[in-house]
Amino acid sequence: MQIKVLGCSGGIGGNLRTTAFAVDDDILIDAGTGVGDLDLEQLARIDHIFITHAHLDHIASIPFLIDTVMGLRDKPLTLYAVREVLQTLKDHIFNWKIWPDFGVIPSAEAPVMRYQEIEVGQPIVLNGRQFTAIPANHTVPAVGYLVDSGQARLIFSGDTSINDALWQIANDTKNLKYLIIETAFPNKERNIAVVSKHLCPSMLAEELAKLSQSVEILVTHLKPGEVNLTMSEIGRNAEQWSPRMLQQGMVLTL
Repeated sequence: MQIKVLGCSGGIGGNLRTTAFAVDDDILIDAGTGVGDLDLEQLARIDHIFITHAHLDHIASIPFLIDTVMGLRDKPLTLYAVREVLQTLKDHIFNWKIWPDFGVIPSAEAPVMRYQEIEVGQPIVLNGRQFTAIPANHTVPAVGYLVDSGQARLIFSGDTSINDALWQIANDTKNLKYLIIETAFPNKERNIAVVSKHLCPSMLAEELAKLSQSVEILVTHLKPGEVNLTMSEIGRNAEQWSPRMLQQGMVLTL
């Protein structure tokens, strides 16, 4: 299994893209602006999208993707998310006001898009690849994902703040190769991080202290214009865990 980082920034500007990961050539985890860099053939091969939460930086490309590939597919593209997230998409995106309801296009019997509700802890297996929603602590209903290739595992925290449940799962997960965890703000904006339920470097260090096994730590969701400051603070606050910044275009192998 290969996971390519299509976007991992907390914003846009220049070459920055928001959160999206391509798993092999048929699955996305989140669908931020990074999806727009895929060509038409690549877009048409996407059959499944696992969504962490409904904030725009994580779903922005879904409406455009479905509209673009509608005539190129012979089966529906499936959106996986917890119930509250799917309801938000139905109420506020695919509602005929913001965007057409592709859940009934071209017909309700044979739509180009379908919703599949998932639950935290419930594995979804696709051709031997397993995706399990795990708890996140954010301002809206949200999850992270545990991804299992059968050979190794990866955890993506999603957008989250202090989250003891995440560390219990991480500590109990065998063959955990990567932990992708957000740190959106520098320490000077800790109050903003707390209110918006994100992490800052000092909070990241406090959270990593709950980790009891060795794993490669990759930091995502840094805000544009504050990347160097935030990463330097992470280096000081969390040095013992040797975290690296996740990079757009990076390919992780499980």
